[in-house]
Amino acid sequence: MPKLGMEPIRRAALIDATIAEIGVAGSLGVTVGQIARRAGVSSGLAHHYFGGKDDILLAAMRHVMREYAREVRAGLAGADTSMARVEAIVNSSFAMSNFHPDTMAAWLNFYVLALSSEPARRLHRVYAARLRSNLCHALRPLVGKRADALAARTAALIDGLYLHQGLARDRPDGAAAICHVMNFVDSEIKG
Repeated sequence: MPKLGMEPIRRAALIDATIAEIGVAGSLGVTVGQIARRAGVSSGLAHHYFGGKDDILLAAMRHVMREYAREVRAGLAGADTSMARVEAIVNSSFAMSNFHPDTMAAWLNFYVLALSSEPARRLHRVYAARLRSNLCHALRPLVGKRADALAARTAALIDGLYLHQGLARDRPDGAAAICHVMNFVDSEIKG
């Protein structure tokens, strides 16, 4: 019988190992055995904690999204104007923590998984709705009724630029992506 308190530690190790294995493989073509070995646990224990491979992958993406949400909340906590709120969301979307190679591989492969997995598709809808909602809330005082449409376009630009950065052969340039999005938002607000 495992020691009391080991389950959260092992679960966290399996999630970290999943993200790392996806980063190494560059795809979802990793096995539970590979993930378990990297985490230092048996594959049976991995199955016990999560069920199947898709469940482990979804748990890993929930972790990545929680980290992203934490970054957004921290940025919003220091934002005292509507434009500062928009900037905080955009800055969080292109923070260095999101550009770690393993994290980028996890995001890119998550989009692929969402094409064939209903639970992944639901998780993606939650992420997308939260991003649009945060942007809409920040933009409403600046553009009124146009906030919904502008939030949708801004979210699409953020996702598109992140995918572009993830697929680029060069080192990701979060600062350039932030500048691009903020220039777009600024021109839309003025226009």
